[in-house]
Amino acid sequence: MPNTDDARAVLLTGANGGVGRATARALAEHGFQVFAGTRSEAGGLAEIPGVRVLPLDVTDPGSIADAVREVRGAADGGLHAVINNAGIIVQGPLELVPADELRRQFEVNVFGPAAVTRAFLPMLRSGRGRVVNVSAATARVAGPFFGPVSASKAALASMSDALRLELAHWGIHVVVVEPGLLDTPIFAKSAASTARTAAALPPEQVAMYREQLAAVTAAMGAGKPAPPSIVARAVVRALTAPRPRPRYTVGPDTRLLGLVARLPLRTRDRLLSRVVGLRGIAPAKG
Repeated sequence: MPNTDDARAVLLTGANGGVGRATARALAEHGFQVFAGTRSEAGGLAEIPGVRVLPLDVTDPGSIADAVREVRGAADGGLHAVINNAGIIVQGPLELVPADELRRQFEVNVFGPAAVTRAFLPMLRSGRGRVVNVSAATARVAGPFFGPVSASKAALASMSDALRLELAHWGIHVVVVEPGLLDTPIFAKSAASTARTAAALPPEQVAMYREQLAAVTAAMGAGKPAPPSIVARAVVRALTAPRPRPRYTVGPDTRLLGLVARLPLRTRDRLLSRVVGLRGIAPAKG
């Protein structure tokens, strides 16, 4: 691990996921001292030189407070960055998404980053640091059956825009990194969670959406996910650029969705409906 007197210290949440691991490794290779926050098993993170693993559940105030104490004790020069990467995907027809799952979506993706950022702001001021929030392309274009995650990422993006102006007085840059479809386990975990939820619902409710869900799943399966390293590279750029951009859009599908977002709403709806295979599906009887 780099000496804390020489290395710039950064906090990374969600470090044990696909994007988190790639980002932790990339930051360590660029000479950062990485405090890798993980809610569950850290795997081989601790074996990466320059990475220090610490338990961190972004939805637990006590866990956040413990992380602040640990980082403050090891990073005397303040904090160069907080990278809010922890996130989950809740998907499915809004009618069928349980209320507690919808709340959990916002607890992890919105309230968690807000709580972590607030807790570490004194250290960021001391280190004239930066905040990097990992959003998603669905923040700008909400696809069918991705309403919960799209809404949470849109909220995170809006919060970032406000925070960028609020913290500019202290020279703290706030950056949004916007990836699209990625080759990480989070999508498989989300699909498995959705399947478990559907299994607990009345079959007649699930049947109402069966054809539409099958069409969207097939369309998603035809996509080409990008490696998580593209997000890691964007985070490194955001932390090393003298004047980082407010938003880093990564991946070809994200750029395409940026163009789609500019279309008139009715045109956009028709296009999305056709692309994901919903055109021509007759509504099932409720």
